[in-house]
Amino acid sequence: MKKQVIVRSTVDGSIALDTSRPVPAAAAVQAKAAGRLLFVDNIRVFLTILVILHHLMVTYAGTGSWYYSEGRQDVITRFVGSWFCSVNQAYFMGLFLLISAYFVPGSYDRKGPGRFLKDRLVRLGIPLAVYSWVIHPLFVYGGLALALGLRMSFWRFIVTEYFAKYGQPLIGAGPLWFVETLLIFSLLYVLWRLLFRSRPTRPLVETRFPGNGAIALFALLLGVAGFLVRLVFIRDEYFFKPLNLQFPFFAQYIALFVVGLIAYRRNWLLGLPDKTGRLWLGIAALLVLVWPAIDVPAAMSGGVTRGGWHWQSLVAALWESFLCMSMCIGVIYVFRRYLNRQGTLARFLVPNAYTAYIIHGPVITTVAFVARDLLPLYPLLKWVVVALVSVLLCFGLSSLIRKLPYTDRVL
Repeated sequence: MKKQVIVRSTVDGSIALDTSRPVPAAAAVQAKAAGRLLFVDNIRVFLTILVILHHLMVTYAGTGSWYYSEGRQDVITRFVGSWFCSVNQAYFMGLFLLISAYFVPGSYDRKGPGRFLKDRLVRLGIPLAVYSWVIHPLFVYGGLALALGLRMSFWRFIVTEYFAKYGQPLIGAGPLWFVETLLIFSLLYVLWRLLFRSRPTRPLVETRFPGNGAIALFALLLGVAGFLVRLVFIRDEYFFKPLNLQFPFFAQYIALFVVGLIAYRRNWLLGLPDKTGRLWLGIAALLVLVWPAIDVPAAMSGGVTRGGWHWQSLVAALWESFLCMSMCIGVIYVFRRYLNRQGTLARFLVPNAYTAYIIHGPVITTVAFVARDLLPLYPLLKWVVVALVSVLLCFGLSSLIRKLPYTDRVL
């Protein structure tokens, strides 16, 4: 018998765990899963800010695709930008999907298929539609009018040029591809639960976190899968334009979403041993440091790490998969061990992170464009200054938007 774990509300509305009376271990696991994981909320904020910094680095280093770029292609800026963006791309959206998936089974169990589906369509579908069909077209139209002197009505632009000439997606425009992906994965989860509804739902159990050998094997298989996918879908080149999806990364995205679902049932986020977290955090640091040894020779040989039947592509895919797993474990360990609390700043950032993610594209692009002539600085220094302003502005505007009527139901 273990101590009883009672879920109770605290003054600030969060969930606390009371362990005063003995009850079976299964009940303890149930309560742990029901409680609010402050460190996971903090990881969401961290990842949201990292996405903002990533896209601003693309703006100033030209190391990717974004609305606006003024990157000065000197060696240092290009190198630092490529390093920063490559490390981020290896893990941050996969970790976003993992922690998002972690709460999907519990939400479905509590609400049932109907309410769960309605909630997903409201929370994910409405922002996706509004951004894809209102905000993004207006932003593209305004940008072209400002930069190129475009002289036609908005509606004529949509009908004649938005899709045909500029190749804009039907849905999932800009960074909202992630919201679209999460919605698709959630819908597939509902379908899977309905198809296998005759099978009893697995109870929440506290199981041993996977061993280092199992983690390494998973990373190896994930890397091989990524390499095979990129034989067909070359990284940084292939987009499924109607939905704005980059299939070269989807082996990782699918795998980590499934890992998040499994992790919930087995309580892995709380069961991660400190020793394992420290080990994989160290591996992540080592992999970050060896990146130049992979990228520089590849750049000199024509970028063969992006895909195709090249040994360099396999090495790059394995580096990416091992960095992904080590960073996911390392970040979860660091936040659970050292950042499992929230002060005034965190309590402001956490509820505004989702909206900040949704609006950050137009916000940071506008800030960067305004700063183009106002701040004649070296690109990396300019990135630091604009990033500070942009992060504050994204979260500040988010807090104002969330005060509008009915937004609490969506955002």
